[in-house]
Amino acid sequence: MAVTLLAGSTFALMPLPVQAQSAPVVRGLPDFTELVELVGPSVVNIRTLEKARSDGVPEGMDEDMLEFFRRFGIPIPNMPRRRGQRPGHPQEQPRGVGSGFILTADGYVMTNAHVVEGADELLVTLTDKREFKAKLVGADKRSDVAVVKIDASGLPAVKIGDVTRLKVGEWVMAIGSPFGLENTVTAGIVSAKQRDTGDYLPFIQTDVAINPGNSGGPLINMRGEVVGINSQIYSRSGGFMGISFAIPIDEAMRVSDQLRASGRVSRGRIGVQIEPVTREIAESMGLAKAQGALVRGVEVGSPAEKAGIQAGDVITQYEGKAVEKVSDLPRMVGNTKPGTRAAITVWHRGAARELNVTVAELKADADEAERADDEEGPKEKPSAAAQQWGLTVAEVTAEQARELRLKGGVRVVSVDGPAARAGLKPDDVIVALGTTDVHALKDFEAALAKADRKKPLSVMFRRGEWAQYALIRPDK
Repeated sequence: MAVTLLAGSTFALMPLPVQAQSAPVVRGLPDFTELVELVGPSVVNIRTLEKARSDGVPEGMDEDMLEFFRRFGIPIPNMPRRRGQRPGHPQEQPRGVGSGFILTADGYVMTNAHVVEGADELLVTLTDKREFKAKLVGADKRSDVAVVKIDASGLPAVKIGDVTRLKVGEWVMAIGSPFGLENTVTAGIVSAKQRDTGDYLPFIQTDVAINPGNSGGPLINMRGEVVGINSQIYSRSGGFMGISFAIPIDEAMRVSDQLRASGRVSRGRIGVQIEPVTREIAESMGLAKAQGALVRGVEVGSPAEKAGIQAGDVITQYEGKAVEKVSDLPRMVGNTKPGTRAAITVWHRGAARELNVTVAELKADADEAERADDEEGPKEKPSAAAQQWGLTVAEVTAEQARELRLKGGVRVVSVDGPAARAGLKPDDVIVALGTTDVHALKDFEAALAKADRKKPLSVMFRRGEWAQYALIRPDK
């Protein structure tokens, strides 16, 4: 190939290599018709009823609006009750509408826990218009997974997919009952995986249109397999805004197996309070990068304390798996059977330690009460070094040390400035500064004298039954 310019010069042009020539990456849009025919019969509509009295369903509020209020934990407005509702006489009123899908041919159905919460009666409608009264097998609020059972056989069960094969950008489809419209199909792509929203599970984020009533319905890949349960939406108006979240099906199946076996979910706990490892914390501790779970507090008598885990440690591995971010640890521990002996790697004062912890059972709605020591100790002994960090401290009495089961420490009398911003409070007992144990005031003063006043100061302290960690940042 040659090109002759206006001046008469001729230049040869080399043809583009095959790999450099543009080629279409996407050759066509997907056709969902076969998927709908395959999975559609396995998707059900779930209606919930409750026996309402005079404070029942407000007039002018429909089932979808009620489902929206429950989903976001918004109190139902105080509005006049519906006409014909006589005070003191229970009446079955619609409570909400949702979706679900058939797990087994003998009638087990999976849905969201918030769909069935508070219902006195559950009605499941199949695509062939058959309607069944359902029995609640079990519901787990932490994961928002529930299982109900209908008296039927030969039902079309879904096929469970492999979430690990799911890729961002992959086409997915949802079938459900948005606004009560049964077997409505919507489609989109996976926007993100392992999305943390502050809940117990990592979510699959999609742009599939999900609205009130879709809750509990399946998220389906292009192989016709269920990869998630549509559970939440991000919305400022209550309607779809392009972001929706689904519970990964592998996590949901773990929960459903326990619900079907015992009606409840058993989770592990080790008794620690944790927070993210920031870059600043990583640098101050000598960690190569900001990852893991920083132990902010350790419950007295907990599996963590018995294993030797201390406030200020960073848990970097659990059972040989890296703890990349703070939310990984509760999921790893929670999925461990209580009584299991688990291996944990912690970063402790500049070095890695291998520990073994016997996982305990997480009690439902357990209250971790904090108790404060109200006894008056000896007169405080303020020092210029301590006050620069916003601290006034005193010796711990023998009685206080015995009550808290401590070998020593210094009691915080008052805080302001940097210490107050770090979260310390009066009556906290400081047991370590940086890498130095504090048994008495002289240890405390010596550790402060060595501290770099331009860098954050790590402090371990006891507050009631919890050993905790704080990072006091100096005033600039």
